[in-house]
Amino acid sequence: MRPGTLSLLATLAITSCGAPGRRAAETRVVRPSEILDFHVLYSENCSGCHGADGQGGLSIGLANPVYLAIADDAIIRRITTQGVPGTPMPAFAQEYGGLLTDDQIQVLVGGIRDWATRGAFQNQQPPPYRASQPGNSAHGQRVFNTTCSSCHGLDGRGKRTIADHSYLALVSDQHLRTVILTGMPHLGMPDWRHHPKPLSDADVTDIVAWLVSQREPLSAELSH
Repeated sequence: MRPGTLSLLATLAITSCGAPGRRAAETRVVRPSEILDFHVLYSENCSGCHGADGQGGLSIGLANPVYLAIADDAIIRRITTQGVPGTPMPAFAQEYGGLLTDDQIQVLVGGIRDWATRGAFQNQQPPPYRASQPGNSAHGQRVFNTTCSSCHGLDGRGKRTIADHSYLALVSDQHLRTVILTGMPHLGMPDWRHHPKPLSDADVTDIVAWLVSQREPLSAELSH
């Protein structure tokens, strides 16, 4: 999601009868905090990064059925409310410095959840949202080179470089895991199923561990 600018004023013109040939218009100001339309809230706050109708943009598509299968309401609410510190995902809730009320956060969560397709993975469930064990970086490198190098190059340094220090500095470990699970179909990246064989929980965890090991540590000056 990205921070957006809600329309400052929404006006409702109420026409009343007056003297012949005259109309009186009364204007009521609707405060930004009163806007509870999902489409308005999503368009102004989320679509820039996650795409119109949740189809994906700079970040994952929130309407992606894999994402909605692994991220429950609590996860979506927490990320929307608190953001992800150190990444481009900001906090949207007022209590964390954002502009949206609790009611507006709930409208966003409910609207995103309404995109879910019931029974989408009845025969093949994706690995869980969170890793269930520590990762093995060496194994992750081998899995990456077997499953991902056709697009990203050996060790992630091909035409579609992924082992890029600037990119890895901007994304969280969980974001890497989520992208590997969900893919980014609008950019041609498949989800966890569409590889020589579907990726297991351990495979995804180990790939993330290897990618994280490619990050450059912050310098002493930047770490404060």
